Amino acid sequence: MEKEVSISVKCPICSKSLMEECKLVHNRPSVKINIETTHDRGVLWLSCVYGDCSKEMDIEIADGEVVDMYCPHCNKELSIEETCTECGAPLVSFVIKAGGAVRICSRKGCHNHHIIFKEIGTELSKFYFEYGF
Repeated sequence: MEKEVSISVKCPICSKSLMEECKLVHNRPSVKINIETTHDRGVLWLSCVYGDCSKEMDIEIADGEVVDMYCPHCNKELSIEETCTECGAPLVSFVIKAGGAVRICSRKGCHNHHIIFKEIGTELSKFYFEYGF
């Protein structure tokens, strides 16, 4: 059986938690992000399980549309200068509380995502300690 890893993330700018205990996705806390399209603003709740692309939104987004994502605390944009290797849309980055960062694509329907470690020794050790592989 494959092990599920629930990742707790925080804003890379203000360091406040993006975890939403009151809004569950698959019976686990969600990652809460404010979103903006060309015509609307809303909230996106992502699954905290790495590899699970489940999400809930309070607005409609067309398939293939790129959305801007913002921290619900500091309202700073979370996109980075790196683009998706699959579709070319901007990537969005969250800091993993146990070490490292997770990056996701900002295009609806693209499931590209990955974890990075800048200080591989320190961050990978914290990540493995937290999630026990």
